[in-house]
Amino acid sequence: MGVPLIELTDDGLYCAAGGFHIDPWRPVDRAVVTHAHSDHARWGSRTYLAAAPGEHLLRTRLGDITLDTLPYGTAVEQNGVRVSFHPAGHVLGSAQVRVEHRGEVWVVSGDYKLDPDPTCAPFESVRCHTFLTESTFGLPVYRWDTSDVLFAKVNHWWRANRDAGKASIVYAYALGKAQRVMAGVDPSIGPIYTHGAIEKVTCAYRDSGVSLPPTEPVGEAARGGKKAWAGALVIAPPSADGSPWARKFEPASAAFASGWMMVRGARRRRAVDRGFVLSDHADWPGLLRAIRETGATRVLATHGFAAVLARWLRDHGTDADVVATRYGDEDELSAEKEGAS
Repeated sequence: MGVPLIELTDDGLYCAAGGFHIDPWRPVDRAVVTHAHSDHARWGSRTYLAAAPGEHLLRTRLGDITLDTLPYGTAVEQNGVRVSFHPAGHVLGSAQVRVEHRGEVWVVSGDYKLDPDPTCAPFESVRCHTFLTESTFGLPVYRWDTSDVLFAKVNHWWRANRDAGKASIVYAYALGKAQRVMAGVDPSIGPIYTHGAIEKVTCAYRDSGVSLPPTEPVGEAARGGKKAWAGALVIAPPSADGSPWARKFEPASAAFASGWMMVRGARRRRAVDRGFVLSDHADWPGLLRAIRETGATRVLATHGFAAVLARWLRDHGTDADVVATRYGDEDELSAEKEGAS
Protein backbone atom coordinates (compact mmCIF):
# COMPACT_ATOMS: atom_id res chain seq x y z
CA MET A 1 0.00 0.00 0.00
CA GLY A 2 1.35 3.43 -0.99
CA VAL A 3 1.60 6.64 0.99
CA PRO A 4 -1.89 8.02 1.75
CA LEU A 5 -2.91 11.25 0.06
CA ILE A 6 -3.03 12.93 3.48
CA GLU A 7 -0.91 11.69 6.37
CA LEU A 8 -0.31 12.71 9.96
CA THR A 9 3.12 14.24 10.66
CA ASP A 10 4.72 16.07 13.58
CA ASP A 11 3.45 19.33 12.07
CA GLY A 12 -0.08 18.08 11.43
CA LEU A 13 -2.05 16.75 8.49
CA TYR A 14 0.17 16.80 5.38
CA CYS A 15 -0.47 16.30 1.68
CA ALA A 16 2.95 15.39 0.29
CA ALA A 17 1.77 15.41 -3.33
CA GLY A 18 0.52 18.99 -2.97
CA GLY A 19 3.20 20.19 -0.57
CA PHE A 20 0.81 21.71 1.98
CA HIS A 21 -0.51 21.11 5.49
CA ILE A 22 -4.14 21.34 6.60
CA ASP A 23 -4.66 23.16 9.93
CA PRO A 24 -1.04 22.59 11.04
CA TRP A 25 -0.19 22.99 14.71
CA ARG A 26 3.32 24.26 13.96
CA PRO A 27 4.48 26.94 11.50
CA VAL A 28 4.84 25.52 7.97
CA ASP A 29 5.46 26.88 4.47
CA ARG A 30 1.91 26.38 3.14
CA ALA A 31 -1.06 26.14 5.50
CA VAL A 32 -4.55 25.34 4.25
CA VAL A 33 -6.94 26.42 7.00
CA THR A 34 -10.48 25.22 7.67
CA HIS A 35 -11.56 28.04 10.02
CA ALA A 36 -10.39 30.71 12.45
CA HIS A 37 -10.60 28.91 15.81
CA SER A 38 -7.18 28.79 17.42
CA ASP A 39 -6.78 25.01 17.41
CA HIS A 40 -7.07 25.09 13.60
CA ALA A 41 -5.57 28.47 12.65
CA ARG A 42 -2.20 29.11 14.24
CA TRP A 43 0.13 32.04 13.63
CA GLY A 44 3.59 31.67 12.09
CA SER A 45 3.17 29.88 8.75
CA ARG A 46 4.69 31.47 5.64
CA THR A 47 1.47 31.41 3.58
CA TYR A 48 -2.18 30.63 4.26
CA LEU A 49 -5.06 29.52 2.05
CA ALA A 50 -8.65 29.65 3.33
CA ALA A 51 -12.26 30.12 2.27
CA ALA A 52 -13.05 33.73 1.35
CA PRO A 53 -15.91 34.29 3.84
CA GLY A 54 -13.49 33.75 6.73
CA GLU A 55 -10.90 36.33 5.65
CA HIS A 56 -11.88 39.06 8.15
CA LEU A 57 -11.92 36.60 11.03
CA LEU A 58 -8.54 35.12 10.16
CA ARG A 59 -6.94 38.54 9.86
CA THR A 60 -8.58 39.63 13.12
CA ARG A 61 -7.14 36.60 14.88
CA LEU A 62 -3.75 36.19 13.19
CA GLY A 63 -2.88 39.76 12.21
CA ASP A 64 -0.54 40.51 9.31
CA ILE A 65 -0.34 37.20 7.45
CA THR A 66 0.12 36.25 3.80
CA LEU A 67 -3.38 34.98 3.06
CA ASP A 68 -4.98 33.86 -0.19
CA THR A 69 -8.68 33.00 -0.28
CA LEU A 70 -11.03 31.07 -2.52
CA PRO A 71 -14.82 31.26 -2.85
CA TYR A 72 -16.61 28.12 -1.74
CA GLY A 73 -16.54 25.50 -4.50
CA THR A 74 -13.69 27.07 -6.51
CA ALA A 75 -10.71 24.79 -7.01
CA VAL A 76 -7.04 25.65 -7.22
CA GLU A 77 -4.14 23.34 -8.13
CA GLN A 78 -1.23 22.88 -5.74
CA ASN A 79 1.50 20.86 -7.50
CA GLY A 80 -1.13 18.95 -9.47
CA VAL A 81 -3.44 18.44 -6.49
CA ARG A 82 -6.88 20.09 -6.73
CA VAL A 83 -7.96 21.84 -3.54
CA SER A 84 -11.36 23.42 -2.87
CA PHE A 85 -13.33 24.66 0.13
CA HIS A 86 -16.92 23.69 0.92
CA PRO A 87 -19.16 25.06 3.70
CA ALA A 88 -18.85 23.31 7.06
CA GLY A 89 -21.60 25.25 8.86
CA HIS A 90 -19.44 25.52 11.99
CA VAL A 91 -18.75 29.27 12.19
CA LEU A 92 -18.37 32.09 9.68
CA GLY A 93 -15.95 31.06 6.93
CA SER A 94 -15.59 27.49 8.16
CA ALA A 95 -14.86 24.99 5.43
CA GLN A 96 -14.29 21.38 4.60
CA VAL A 97 -11.19 20.89 2.46
CA ARG A 98 -11.64 18.68 -0.60
CA VAL A 99 -8.34 17.28 -1.91
CA GLU A 100 -8.20 15.40 -5.23
CA HIS A 101 -5.19 13.73 -6.82
CA ARG A 102 -5.17 11.17 -9.64
CA GLY A 103 -8.83 10.34 -9.15
CA GLU A 104 -8.61 9.90 -5.36
CA VAL A 105 -10.66 12.29 -3.24
CA TRP A 106 -10.26 13.06 0.45
CA VAL A 107 -12.32 15.51 2.47
CA VAL A 108 -11.00 16.97 5.73
CA SER A 109 -14.04 18.28 7.58
CA GLY A 110 -12.46 20.57 10.15
CA ASP A 111 -15.31 21.20 12.62
CA TYR A 112 -18.87 21.17 11.33
CA LYS A 113 -22.56 21.18 12.16
CA LEU A 114 -25.68 20.48 10.12
CA ASP A 115 -28.09 22.70 12.09
CA PRO A 116 -29.22 25.93 10.37
CA ASP A 117 -27.26 29.01 11.46
CA PRO A 118 -27.94 32.48 10.03
CA THR A 119 -24.38 33.60 10.77
CA CYS A 120 -22.63 31.24 8.34
CA ALA A 121 -23.15 29.24 5.14
CA PRO A 122 -24.93 25.89 5.67
CA PHE A 123 -23.07 22.59 5.70
CA GLU A 124 -22.60 21.03 2.25
CA SER A 125 -22.18 17.29 1.75
CA VAL A 126 -19.13 16.50 -0.38
CA ARG A 127 -18.67 13.08 -1.99
CA CYS A 128 -15.30 11.47 -1.39
CA HIS A 129 -13.42 8.21 -0.93
CA THR A 130 -11.93 9.08 2.48
CA PHE A 131 -13.61 11.40 4.99
CA LEU A 132 -11.72 12.77 7.98
CA THR A 133 -14.42 13.75 10.47
CA GLU A 134 -14.44 15.49 13.81
CA SER A 135 -16.24 13.63 16.61
CA THR A 136 -16.43 16.21 19.41
CA PHE A 137 -19.89 15.01 20.42
CA GLY A 138 -19.60 11.47 19.08
CA LEU A 139 -21.85 9.76 21.64
CA PRO A 140 -25.55 8.85 21.14
CA VAL A 141 -26.53 10.97 24.18
CA TYR A 142 -25.71 14.18 22.30
CA ARG A 143 -28.80 15.26 20.35
CA TRP A 144 -29.64 18.92 19.84
CA ASP A 145 -33.00 20.68 19.94
CA THR A 146 -33.94 22.63 16.83
CA SER A 147 -32.99 26.31 16.90
CA ASP A 148 -36.58 27.52 17.30
CA VAL A 149 -37.10 25.31 20.35
CA LEU A 150 -33.76 26.30 21.89
CA PHE A 151 -34.13 30.04 21.42
CA ALA A 152 -37.71 29.97 22.69
CA LYS A 153 -36.17 28.75 25.96
CA VAL A 154 -33.48 31.45 25.91
CA ASN A 155 -36.03 34.20 25.20
CA HIS A 156 -38.37 32.96 27.94
CA TRP A 157 -35.47 33.02 30.45
CA TRP A 158 -34.36 36.51 29.37
CA ARG A 159 -37.91 37.87 29.49
CA ALA A 160 -38.50 36.41 32.97
CA ASN A 161 -35.27 37.97 34.24
CA ARG A 162 -36.23 41.33 32.77
CA ASP A 163 -39.62 41.18 34.50
CA ALA A 164 -37.84 40.36 37.78
CA GLY A 165 -35.52 43.36 37.44
CA LYS A 166 -32.42 41.29 36.65
CA ALA A 167 -29.78 41.31 33.95
CA SER A 168 -29.24 38.12 31.92
CA ILE A 169 -25.65 37.01 31.30
CA VAL A 170 -24.95 34.37 28.67
CA TYR A 171 -21.44 32.93 28.63
CA ALA A 172 -20.57 31.86 25.09
CA TYR A 173 -17.34 31.52 23.11
CA ALA A 174 -16.41 34.76 21.42
CA LEU A 175 -15.95 33.39 17.91
CA GLY A 176 -19.09 31.81 16.51
CA LYS A 177 -21.20 30.93 19.53
CA ALA A 178 -21.70 34.51 20.74
CA GLN A 179 -22.81 35.68 17.28
CA ARG A 180 -25.18 32.75 16.98
CA VAL A 181 -26.77 33.75 20.29
CA MET A 182 -27.20 37.33 19.04
CA ALA A 183 -28.79 36.14 15.81
CA GLY A 184 -31.18 33.78 17.59
CA VAL A 185 -32.61 35.85 20.43
CA ASP A 186 -35.52 38.31 20.27
CA PRO A 187 -33.90 41.79 20.48
CA SER A 188 -37.25 43.40 21.32
CA ILE A 189 -36.93 42.01 24.87
CA GLY A 190 -34.18 44.46 25.78
CA PRO A 191 -30.74 45.87 24.92
CA ILE A 192 -27.80 43.58 24.16
CA TYR A 193 -24.37 44.36 25.60
CA THR A 194 -21.09 42.62 24.82
CA HIS A 195 -17.74 41.93 26.45
CA GLY A 196 -14.87 43.57 24.55
CA ALA A 197 -13.51 40.28 23.24
CA ILE A 198 -16.90 39.41 21.78
CA GLU A 199 -17.44 42.86 20.29
CA LYS A 200 -14.11 42.61 18.43
CA VAL A 201 -15.12 39.36 16.75
CA THR A 202 -18.65 40.64 16.15
CA CYS A 203 -17.21 43.59 14.21
CA ALA A 204 -15.40 41.10 11.95
CA TYR A 205 -18.71 39.30 11.39
CA ARG A 206 -20.43 42.56 10.45
CA ASP A 207 -17.52 43.52 8.16
CA SER A 208 -18.07 40.16 6.45
CA GLY A 209 -21.69 41.03 5.73
CA VAL A 210 -23.41 39.07 8.51
CA SER A 211 -26.57 40.77 9.78
CA LEU A 212 -26.77 40.92 13.58
CA PRO A 213 -28.97 42.92 15.98
CA PRO A 214 -27.55 46.10 17.51
CA THR A 215 -25.08 45.54 20.36
CA GLU A 216 -23.07 47.89 22.54
CA PRO A 217 -19.78 47.10 24.30
CA VAL A 218 -20.16 47.10 28.07
CA GLY A 219 -17.25 49.52 28.42
CA GLU A 220 -18.90 52.13 26.23
CA ALA A 221 -22.30 51.69 27.88
CA ALA A 222 -20.79 52.14 31.35
CA ARG A 223 -18.70 55.17 30.45
CA GLY A 224 -19.70 58.32 32.29
CA GLY A 225 -21.31 56.81 35.38
CA LYS A 226 -23.21 53.93 36.92
CA LYS A 227 -25.33 51.95 34.45
CA ALA A 228 -28.66 50.27 35.11
CA TRP A 229 -28.32 46.78 33.61
CA ALA A 230 -31.72 45.34 34.61
CA GLY A 231 -33.51 43.79 31.63
CA ALA A 232 -30.40 43.67 29.46
CA LEU A 233 -28.78 40.65 27.84
CA VAL A 234 -25.02 40.58 28.38
CA ILE A 235 -22.97 38.22 26.21
CA ALA A 236 -19.56 37.39 27.66
CA PRO A 237 -16.81 34.79 27.19
CA PRO A 238 -16.60 31.94 29.76
CA SER A 239 -13.41 33.42 31.21
CA ALA A 240 -15.49 36.31 32.58
CA ASP A 241 -17.60 34.00 34.76
CA GLY A 242 -17.12 34.87 38.46
CA SER A 243 -14.93 37.87 37.69
CA PRO A 244 -15.28 41.39 39.11
CA TRP A 245 -16.34 42.41 35.59
CA ALA A 246 -19.36 40.08 35.78
CA ARG A 247 -20.35 41.12 39.27
CA LYS A 248 -21.12 44.67 38.13
CA PHE A 249 -24.37 43.39 36.53
CA GLU A 250 -25.92 42.12 39.79
CA PRO A 251 -28.69 41.34 40.36
CA ALA A 252 -28.28 38.96 37.43
CA SER A 253 -29.02 35.44 36.26
CA ALA A 254 -26.21 33.64 34.43
CA ALA A 255 -26.37 30.93 31.78
CA PHE A 256 -23.81 28.96 29.79
CA ALA A 257 -24.35 28.06 26.12
CA SER A 258 -22.59 24.87 25.05
CA GLY A 259 -23.23 21.36 23.81
CA TRP A 260 -21.69 20.13 27.07
CA MET A 261 -24.75 21.48 28.89
CA MET A 262 -26.51 18.29 27.77
CA VAL A 263 -24.76 16.61 30.70
CA ARG A 264 -25.89 17.70 34.17
CA GLY A 265 -22.43 17.38 35.69
CA ALA A 266 -21.12 19.99 33.27
CA ARG A 267 -23.83 22.41 34.40
CA ARG A 268 -22.90 21.89 38.05
CA ARG A 269 -19.21 22.50 37.34
CA ARG A 270 -20.04 25.78 35.64
CA ALA A 271 -22.13 26.87 38.64
CA VAL A 272 -24.57 28.88 36.51
CA ASP A 273 -28.33 29.24 36.83
CA ARG A 274 -29.11 27.80 33.40
CA GLY A 275 -27.43 25.67 30.78
CA PHE A 276 -28.52 26.06 27.17
CA VAL A 277 -27.55 23.19 24.88
CA LEU A 278 -26.14 25.14 21.95
CA SER A 279 -23.21 23.79 19.97
CA ASP A 280 -21.31 24.69 16.83
CA HIS A 281 -20.53 21.00 16.33
CA ALA A 282 -22.64 18.19 14.93
CA ASP A 283 -24.58 16.02 17.36
CA TRP A 284 -24.62 12.21 17.07
CA PRO A 285 -27.34 12.02 14.38
CA GLY A 286 -25.62 14.86 12.50
CA LEU A 287 -22.28 13.05 12.48
CA LEU A 288 -23.83 9.86 11.15
CA ARG A 289 -25.80 11.71 8.48
CA ALA A 290 -22.77 13.73 7.33
CA ILE A 291 -20.65 10.59 7.08
CA ARG A 292 -23.34 8.68 5.21
CA GLU A 293 -23.89 11.46 2.67
CA THR A 294 -20.20 11.60 1.70
CA GLY A 295 -20.42 8.05 0.35
CA ALA A 296 -16.92 7.52 1.76
CA THR A 297 -15.58 3.98 1.85
CA ARG A 298 -13.12 4.93 4.58
CA VAL A 299 -13.71 7.23 7.55
CA LEU A 300 -11.07 8.63 9.89
CA ALA A 301 -12.35 10.14 13.16
CA THR A 302 -10.46 12.68 15.20
CA HIS A 303 -10.79 14.45 18.58
CA GLY A 304 -13.68 14.13 20.95
CA PHE A 305 -15.17 10.63 21.10
CA ALA A 306 -13.28 9.42 18.03
CA ALA A 307 -12.80 5.84 19.25
CA VAL A 308 -16.51 5.43 20.01
CA LEU A 309 -17.55 6.77 16.61
CA ALA A 310 -14.99 4.66 14.73
CA ARG A 311 -16.06 1.51 16.56
CA TRP A 312 -19.74 2.20 15.82
CA LEU A 313 -18.95 2.69 12.13
CA ARG A 314 -16.93 -0.53 11.96
CA ASP A 315 -19.74 -2.44 13.68
CA HIS A 316 -22.07 -1.15 10.97
CA GLY A 317 -19.87 -2.12 8.02
CA THR A 318 -17.73 0.98 7.39
CA ASP A 319 -13.94 0.90 7.30
CA ALA A 320 -13.11 3.35 10.07
CA ASP A 321 -10.16 4.29 12.26
CA VAL A 322 -8.93 7.04 14.60
CA VAL A 323 -6.42 9.80 13.80
CA ALA A 324 -4.83 11.37 16.88
CA THR A 325 -4.69 15.04 15.91
CA ARG A 326 -4.12 17.92 18.33
CA TYR A 327 -7.42 19.65 17.69
CA GLY A 328 -9.50 20.30 20.76
CA ASP A 329 -13.07 20.78 21.85
CA GLU A 330 -15.06 23.76 23.05
CA ASP A 331 -14.33 23.26 26.74
CA GLU A 332 -10.60 22.60 26.61
CA LEU A 333 -9.85 25.51 24.30
CA SER A 334 -12.31 28.06 25.62
CA ALA A 335 -9.68 30.56 26.72
CA GLU A 336 -7.87 30.43 23.37
CA LYS A 337 -11.06 30.63 21.34
CA GLU A 338 -12.30 33.59 23.36
CA GLY A 339 -9.18 35.54 22.47
CA ALA A 340 -9.37 37.52 25.71
CA SER A 341 -8.79 37.37 29.43
